[in-house]
Amino acid sequence: MSKNKKLTILSAALVSTVMLSGCGLFGGENGKENVDPPQTTTYSDNAAEETAAKAGEETAGSMPIELYLVDKDGFVVPQTLNIPKTNSVAKESLEYLVKDGPVTEMLPNGFQGVLPAGTEVSVNIKDKVATVDFSKEFNDYDASDESKIMQSVTWTLTQFDSIDSVKLQVNGKELAQMPVNKTPIQSALTREMGINLDTKDVADITNTKPLTVYYVGGEAGEYYYVPVTKRVSNAKDNNIAAAVGELAEGPGTGSALATFMEQDVKLLDDPVVADGKVTLNFNESIYNSADGEEKTVSDDLLNSLVLSLTEQEGIESVAITVNGEQDLVNEEGKSLTEPVSRPEKVNTGSF
Repeated sequence: MSKNKKLTILSAALVSTVMLSGCGLFGGENGKENVDPPQTTTYSDNAAEETAAKAGEETAGSMPIELYLVDKDGFVVPQTLNIPKTNSVAKESLEYLVKDGPVTEMLPNGFQGVLPAGTEVSVNIKDKVATVDFSKEFNDYDASDESKIMQSVTWTLTQFDSIDSVKLQVNGKELAQMPVNKTPIQSALTREMGINLDTKDVADITNTKPLTVYYVGGEAGEYYYVPVTKRVSNAKDNNIAAAVGELAEGPGTGSALATFMEQDVKLLDDPVVADGKVTLNFNESIYNSADGEEKTVSDDLLNSLVLSLTEQEGIESVAITVNGEQDLVNEEGKSLTEPVSRPEKVNTGSF
């Protein structure tokens, strides 16, 4: 997965046909907040304010930040919360990942931080590498949480334009492996490590490649989007078609996640990519109604599709046709004749 395709947080407004541009996902490096602070331990006041202003959701004295938290089913999920404006937004973001910390009362139902209670952190940023130093309390976590901690810290910090990778320390000593389950850390951590790794039914991982798609978690009325890094065969040379196939196949029997794309949804032609836009031509099974009379597309299906495809290098928006025609609409009745871009924020709690 390309490191410059960073996850951000989704609202129901994803289904708008207006192309998002400028800040957030498509300003600077795709998928990163356009914050370029001095390469020191903290962000400047101006940089922090710039992050909030470009997100467009800040309130007086607060700014929206993406926190990768753990849901009730154990998945690492991005959630956007407004936190107080600060001179050291990277450090504060990690403090909000501490269990029983300041964010606890703000969390959606079933979500929690991943860092052990009482953990203190400091962050030094240099040459786009964030070195995180934890206090000794960091060592007191369950082995089953080890990969979640690595993913949560890495994905939370790399939302910022000034950070590409993360190094971990405890009391000033760099970690060559994680303290509890001894997961090796061969170099700085990046988003290339994946998130919510799904390797079930993979017999030979050496003949596969990572592909991140978004399934749906939660319950009706409180859905949210969960990134899952799957392994697909190297023989599938078209990653766009492979992502569509993974969404149609779904997360697997017994999973707490779901997909809103039926298995009989098929691409009629190879995806066409031009100027950052991918055009997909589906059969009529993509419609909400079985008979295709109501030419509507599920918002959840569209959201998952756009999030999944804009994870890939060079894809910034998605256009959908059915049997070559563009006369479909979303659930709100808005025309989908224009391509849909990745939103600046995902899982804001506004849907």
